Amino acid sequence: MQQQPFANRIFYAPHKLSPALSPLHHCAPRAGGVALHDPGGVGFSNFRRLSPPVTALRLATGQLSACMVQSSHRPATWSTLKLFTCAHARRSLSSLSLRTCPTPSPDEAFPGFRAVLSDAAINRLRAYKPPPFPLWDRLPVRMRAAVLILLYADRFGDLRVVITMRAASLRSFSGHAALPGGKADDINETPYQIARREAWEEIGLPMEDRKIPKPFRMEKLCYLPPFLARTHVVVTPCVAYLHADAPAPGEAAPVVEHTLRPTLNASEVAAVFTAPFYNFLKSADLPPQPGHVLPPGHWYDGAWINWKDVAWRVHNFYVPVNNQQVSRPIQGSETVEETKQDIDFEGRFKVWGMTGRVMVDAARIAYGEPPEVEHNPGLGDTDIIMVAEQDGSFKEAAGKGPSRM
Repeated sequence: MQQQPFANRIFYAPHKLSPALSPLHHCAPRAGGVALHDPGGVGFSNFRRLSPPVTALRLATGQLSACMVQSSHRPATWSTLKLFTCAHARRSLSSLSLRTCPTPSPDEAFPGFRAVLSDAAINRLRAYKPPPFPLWDRLPVRMRAAVLILLYADRFGDLRVVITMRAASLRSFSGHAALPGGKADDINETPYQIARREAWEEIGLPMEDRKIPKPFRMEKLCYLPPFLARTHVVVTPCVAYLHADAPAPGEAAPVVEHTLRPTLNASEVAAVFTAPFYNFLKSADLPPQPGHVLPPGHWYDGAWINWKDVAWRVHNFYVPVNNQQVSRPIQGSETVEETKQDIDFEGRFKVWGMTGRVMVDAARIAYGEPPEVEHNPGLGDTDIIMVAEQDGSFKEAAGKGPSRM
C-alpha cells in the first residue's frame, strides 16, 4: 500500500471492537475530521444528523484527539474505518488491540499502525507516577535492588523488552530468565543508577547516555511499584526506552536489533533475548509478525501460591526465540552450550517468577488494559513488603551477611 500522510489513512477493524473504546456524545463536522468532546459509557453512539450516519469511537481519555467513523451503510463484518486526527493523535490511540485486526493485517491496511500503538504505550509509561515508597530509604543497602525494563521498537514498530538468561554459575536463580539488574552498591545510588550500572556489567549497555552510539539515545520513563525477591531483597523496576532516531531528515531510522549487539558478561549472563511487550497481557501468542512462524508449545500457564499469607499469582510465559538472534557469550563456553540446547529443543525461553510479574504490571500500565489471565489486582508487592517489614524479615536477612538477589 502506498504510504500516505498520517491523517485520513484507511485501516480496518471488526464491528465488535474492544469494550475499552468509549463513545462520544457530541460529534460535529469540521474541516479534515470530527470534533471530539466528553465520553459517555461503553458502546457505540450513532450520529444520524451526519450524512451518511456514522458511529464515532473515542480513542483517548479526556482530551481532544482522534476518532474513527464507521458508515452505517456498510454493515459487513469488516467495515472500513477512517481515522481523523488533530494535534494529539499520535499519543491518543490508547485502546486498540493488535489482536482486534487480524484480517487484513494492520500493516497492509494502516501503515504505521503498530508504531502508533507503541507511541501511546510509551506515553503512558512516561506519565506514570508510582505511589510513594518511604520504606526504601530505611532499608539496609544490601536489601535494595533494581532491574531495568529496557524497551525498544522493532522493525515492525512493536515494542520489545530485553531479557537475560542468568548464568548457571550464579548462586541464586541460576538459569532463570531475568531483567538486567542487581543490588545497590551504596546508600546514595538511586534505583535507576543501580539498574543502569548492572545493565552495563551484564550486557554492556553504557551507563552514561553520552556513550550510547548515535543515533540511539536512552530515555528514562518511570519507576514501577517495588517487588520482593524470595531472598527478601526489595526490587524497584525502572523503565527506559531506547530511541532509534533517523540519522538525517528523510533517512530511515536504524533497526535496533540489526545495529546494536549486547556484550555479555559470561560469569553472569548465559544469553540475551527479547520478548514482545504487549504479549505479556495475553493468554496466548499474538499472531506472528510478517515472515515469522511460531515454534511448538504454548505461551502461558500460571498458578496461585500463598506468600506470607498473601495470594500471589505465578505467571509462566514461554517466549518464542526461533525468529530472533539470541546473543550469547564467547563460543565454546559452558553457558553457550546449555543455552543452545534449550533453544534447539523447545524454541522458547521461560519467563516466570518475579520477572513474569514485573512484565505483566509494566504492560498493564503501558497499554491501559487488564491482562487476559488471572492476576493480582494491585501493582507490585507493596502489601507483601509491608508484611515482611512487620515480621522483621529485612533485619533478619540483613544480619545474615551479603544478600543475594
